[in-house]
Amino acid sequence: MVTLGMLWLPILVATVLVFVASSLIWMALPYHKSDTRKLPDEGAALEPLAKQDLAPGAYRFPWADDMKAMKEPAFVEKLKSGPVGFLTILPKGEFPMGKTLSQWTVYCLAIGVMVAYVTGRTLGADASYLEVFRISGTVAFLAYAGGHLPDSIWWGKPFSNAWKEVLDGLIYGLLTAGAFGGLWPR
Repeated sequence: MVTLGMLWLPILVATVLVFVASSLIWMALPYHKSDTRKLPDEGAALEPLAKQDLAPGAYRFPWADDMKAMKEPAFVEKLKSGPVGFLTILPKGEFPMGKTLSQWTVYCLAIGVMVAYVTGRTLGADASYLEVFRISGTVAFLAYAGGHLPDSIWWGKPFSNAWKEVLDGLIYGLLTAGAFGGLWPR
């Protein structure tokens, strides 16, 4: 058995590799630029939303309190006439990039710890590079990519966005696998 303490270096290296790769993917590569679009008349859409002074959070529209209300003719008509959607409201002010990057780093570190836990419980210190690569890469891929398709299935996120994020998850999984395979205690 390989303990978490023996895997601190691959955990940290994988965290740094994924952080750098994600920064390059989101800042330098163009394929995520089409993930969101501008509203056709942003001013006309934002004005009534601003008047509601919405608290940060997730909203759904049209809204029904329960399944019975979803069957009422007025609600069905709202669905038919649209728009139908989900809205995420962030806190007012500048985007908190430092806080968000810190949270992303902690998330990557947590995934590294979980990868280390599963791989360390699955393989011994005598495991080959390829064995470590396969187990750690699979766990990391599932962690980084696993939640994006349900967002498309249930929350209406475009499937094209989800598949791009699954590709990102594959890249992060491969980087994590390489770090664990190369730095596995032998």
